[in-house]
Amino acid sequence: MGTAPPDLWEQIGLAGRAPICVFDHDFRLIAFNQAHNDEFFRVNGYYTRIGDVFPDLFVPEQASMMRSLMKRALTGERFSVVEEFGNPALGNPCWEISYAPIRDAAGAVVAAFHLAVDVGPRFRAEAAITTNQSLEQQVAAGIKDLQESRARLRTIFETSFGFQGLLTKNGVLIDANATSLEAVGLPLKAVVGSPFWETPWFSGTPGMSEQVREATLLVAQGAVIRQEIEVELPVGGRRWFDFAMRPIRDDAGEIMALVAEAIETTDRRRTEEALRQAQKMESVGQLTGGVAHDFNNLLTVIRGSIDLLQRPGVSEERRQRYLAAISETSERATRLTAQLLAFSRRQALTPEVFDAGASLKTVAEMIRTLSGPGIEIVVEAPEAPAWVNADSSQFDTSIINMAINARDAMNGEGRLTVSVAAVDGLPAIRERAPVDGDFVAVSIADTGVGILQANLAHIFEPFFTTKTVGKGTGLGLSQVFGFSRQSGGEILVESEVGAGTTFTLFLPQVASPQAEAAESETAPLADGRGLSVLVVEDNPEVGNFAVDALTQLGCETVLAADGPAALAELEKDAGRFNLVFSDVIMPGMTGIELGEEIRRLYQDLPVVLTSGYSQALAQHGASGFDLVHKPYSVEQLSRTLQKAARSQPSVG
Repeated sequence: MGTAPPDLWEQIGLAGRAPICVFDHDFRLIAFNQAHNDEFFRVNGYYTRIGDVFPDLFVPEQASMMRSLMKRALTGERFSVVEEFGNPALGNPCWEISYAPIRDAAGAVVAAFHLAVDVGPRFRAEAAITTNQSLEQQVAAGIKDLQESRARLRTIFETSFGFQGLLTKNGVLIDANATSLEAVGLPLKAVVGSPFWETPWFSGTPGMSEQVREATLLVAQGAVIRQEIEVELPVGGRRWFDFAMRPIRDDAGEIMALVAEAIETTDRRRTEEALRQAQKMESVGQLTGGVAHDFNNLLTVIRGSIDLLQRPGVSEERRQRYLAAISETSERATRLTAQLLAFSRRQALTPEVFDAGASLKTVAEMIRTLSGPGIEIVVEAPEAPAWVNADSSQFDTSIINMAINARDAMNGEGRLTVSVAAVDGLPAIRERAPVDGDFVAVSIADTGVGILQANLAHIFEPFFTTKTVGKGTGLGLSQVFGFSRQSGGEILVESEVGAGTTFTLFLPQVASPQAEAAESETAPLADGRGLSVLVVEDNPEVGNFAVDALTQLGCETVLAADGPAALAELEKDAGRFNLVFSDVIMPGMTGIELGEEIRRLYQDLPVVLTSGYSQALAQHGASGFDLVHKPYSVEQLSRTLQKAARSQPSVG
């Protein structure tokens, strides 16, 4: 029950059985008795609260009528009226309302009281008498109809498995069903009267109250909102819902209340996630099967060529053919492995300085062929070179992957714009803060269907794809993401459904490279006589191959099985070695750690690393050391020796 001064209680008899409430000049409730609140709940399904603007609890037409009556009472008039208003579900809602002013000791009107008695049953009874029906029958029928109608509506509301709530047009919660209340573990009286967005359904989830408040304001203006939300509930923890809000209008089309509804989708989300994981595993299985098939084909050629070389009486012409087949097939196997590492974001990149604009123009010709005649290709590249230091082959692959994605989004028709521009700084993208510096931005913009907001957070995940089965593996954009991050850059995606998508690849810009003569791939093998090489390799077969190859080049070699063994050899006499040639992945100490220790202890001793795969290389690069990719050839070792010899002119 509300509170009021003792003399006020005495004036209006609030403790009595008649439903009475008291309001001030702002029409706000300052007191009411239990009979008033019981009657209000019976009619409307919720309670009033001290401070409520009483007319605002009703639809606009009723509110306007009540304000007029309340103003009369506040001017000092005492009167009674009979009006039809209230809940239409009651049949013929007819009320006898009495008003009277409340004065202070000086006689000034400080408030007024309102007493409303439901006289609908009496009027219906009188109408029944005029139609020769018994009063008892008419009253009983009216009461039964009312009870049955309200019971049906309340039963539907209370037994619904969905979460349902009723709000005023200002967003104040005035009712909620049992399912909703169970989720917060509170009775109805603990939540009614509060702004909907401040209720326990949303207050436990950071940012959710603001989101629901914005939605409520939109619905109060006539919008219909539907979205999927994830909230932390007091009972049951983190859960997903299909959440909707809509306005309720009266016969004149005016908004009189708001309805909020939610259907829990937590189980569905879990099922979808399990299905997605199963699809990922299926994609991995397909990828594994395809790779195994390709490798078996390559191994068949290599194994068959070796078997034929071992047969007696092989002619020189056949021997050269088999050797060429082994060499070519090994190169194909190397390229296949590099593609797999690119997809897994673990490839050891080979950066070089090149003009991104010139490369883009070259790749654009390939894009035209891939896109087909229905897609217009527009190339925007500056005249001035845009120098970047990155793996050029992975750069080309990234551009092609983004272009193919754009082509599929346009379904064979549209415009694809590829552009290069120098930009200042890297914007904030995903979890990364802005980065100062000079960057080159390479953009691929299409006029396709766009990407749904819900999918934007997942498009760079390996195997995530919205394409139909057989149309995409979800690996292309994953490769672009891995390449951008490993190259010190980033990839940004901007999309509008129905208007297209723009992917922008950012790479650090570098200064113009110094002109130097390129080393010929067919240069004669280096003369390694006089050079001493410390080979560090934990795999005996690979270590023996490297030792044999270097020996054939004229080098003196010492083989160490790991980093500590190599440091022990150097401690004996580091001056006898001209070069350390080390694997990266080794037990205990990696090749990078070994190289950094050698750099600290023996600053003038060159270190060359070799690896076919390394997460350390993929994440942090080769730390400034020269890198030879596995599998390497004798020719590659020869070029390594030539570079080492140039770095130590006094050797030999």
